[in-house]
Amino acid sequence: MGPLFAGSGGESDCRQRLLQELGWRFVAADVAAIDIHAGAPCDRASLAEAIAAGDLVVRVPRHLDAAAGSRLEEELLAHPATHCAYAFALGNATRRAVDRLVANPGFRFSSVQMGWIGFGPTGAAHDGWKPIATFGRGYQPSGANSRAIEAFYTGQVRGECGLGRQVAQYAAQAELYGMDGFDAEFAADEIVIGTFNRLNETRSILLGSSAGGFTRDGRAAQASQQGRQAFMGLPGFIFHVFDRSKLDDLNNQAENFVVYDVSAEAAAALREQGGLEFYNERNREVWSLARSVQARKPRRFFERLLFERDATLRADQSAATQATLERIDRLLDDPFYRGFEVYVHKQGVKPVGFHVARLLDRNPRTPFRIELGLHNLHTTLYRRYLDHRLRECEAGLPQASP
Repeated sequence: MGPLFAGSGGESDCRQRLLQELGWRFVAADVAAIDIHAGAPCDRASLAEAIAAGDLVVRVPRHLDAAAGSRLEEELLAHPATHCAYAFALGNATRRAVDRLVANPGFRFSSVQMGWIGFGPTGAAHDGWKPIATFGRGYQPSGANSRAIEAFYTGQVRGECGLGRQVAQYAAQAELYGMDGFDAEFAADEIVIGTFNRLNETRSILLGSSAGGFTRDGRAAQASQQGRQAFMGLPGFIFHVFDRSKLDDLNNQAENFVVYDVSAEAAAALREQGGLEFYNERNREVWSLARSVQARKPRRFFERLLFERDATLRADQSAATQATLERIDRLLDDPFYRGFEVYVHKQGVKPVGFHVARLLDRNPRTPFRIELGLHNLHTTLYRRYLDHRLRECEAGLPQASP
């Protein structure tokens, strides 16, 4: 649709167009004042569902002047509902990125290698990266950012789950902007992979000086109240509660993830319980019950019993073990464990319940916690994305769909 506001044009037209692309609908009506009906887009599964539900509608007076229109646009760009609309695009971009990473058999997990990241016999330069630290602890793109990301989609690279989380976060931005936009918006030294300590010392958009302001919501109290879309693409980690002396498998002492998707039921459970702390307490209860199981524990014992619900293996257990398993089942049947899906390299996309069961096998002497990491998806990166889209519009350049 054309401009709604008298005398608007240029920058205002582009702001209005961007808001419309994100999902807002402007309706000229015989009303005396602007009426913003945000609805509840963060609770919807998709932008299409939000629109069908009547979310993201603004009724404006037919003769709204340009100054009032400009103020409205700025208000909407900062509106919580616009963050939810952006989260639809970010979630879709994250899933596209993760699906491509998971589909690449050449992106492997390795606990024993010469450096923290291993680019194989062809070396980092072949895959578009150059070292900025020794022993594989830091790299940045040597040319186009997009080529460096493509290396993880199609190339041969080894690394652990921390690298997987970093690459998924960068790749989500590449998918969000489109590869050309990703190359144009970010300098090469803002796309850094390596140890997390190394990232802190760089201009990385994840944790370095270009990251800007962080959201600190480790226990997800804020995201849980906002709704399911507030979780899309967020980084996090599952980590041991007791000290390292209680670890049996150091390679599985933690799991770094990005949130892939959240079901409506899981989001409702998180909102009701006020975030992740309720589930961290439940994780400990599950661990305590599992510790009481007196049985021969073959490989992937709890993963098969609690996640796969292997009927044959269950039938082989004693009556006491089966009774304990039923108690654990009731705890893990909570929608959070089934519907909160995360990407962990090299486990792929799995619900949190899978990781709880898996870690009972790998490190049975400690419970595990789940928390969100520091992130700037709704602060610095949100604003950069909007500014980039507006610059493209004002320059008359074709824009990638959000």
